[in-house]
Amino acid sequence: MRFERAAQRRGATTVCGVDEVGRGPLAGPVVVAAVILPRRIAGLNDSKLLGAEQREALYAQIMGVATVSVAVAPPSVIARLNILWATMWAMRQAVLTLAVKPDFALIDGNRAPKDMPCPSETVIKGDSRSMSIAAASIVAKVTRDRMCQIMHCEEPHFGFDSHKGYAAPAHLKALTDQGPGRHHRMDFAPCAQALKARSNAA
Repeated sequence: MRFERAAQRRGATTVCGVDEVGRGPLAGPVVVAAVILPRRIAGLNDSKLLGAEQREALYAQIMGVATVSVAVAPPSVIARLNILWATMWAMRQAVLTLAVKPDFALIDGNRAPKDMPCPSETVIKGDSRSMSIAAASIVAKVTRDRMCQIMHCEEPHFGFDSHKGYAAPAHLKALTDQGPGRHHRMDFAPCAQALKARSNAA
């Protein structure tokens, strides 16, 4: 917890890690988690480097000991703000809604939201360098994957359970064949193009 200890040496008492999942997909929300981790948890790492069972097991451990907040930016918010600012908005919301107010935030990446409720520091590749950010990465990933399962139940022909809304070949084919569904991001070019093609063919 090197970054957390460094923040504490500078005077912080409560440090949270912040990470997002889902900026790249063509469908579904961006999900951000903020986590105040009270102690080290063995096995924490970037969620992308863990298998689904590992993520679920670590998620349960994190939820059992940490203070956690999750914020979701659905496609409507993404369309209104664009993907970058929707992510920034969700990051700020996640920190604002923590039950314990942090006095410092470690944010994965190279950009922090404006008007954060506490001082913050960006950490490039933070999900593999900070335990708090790694925990946030896992919470956000597990939460979004579960949301994709619900999306799949509503629109199974898109296969959201397998590709999680990313531009996999099967997803692009379904998008072309069926047109966009209710969970697609219509401000993303492949979705807009598929809608236009369906409209022209009608």
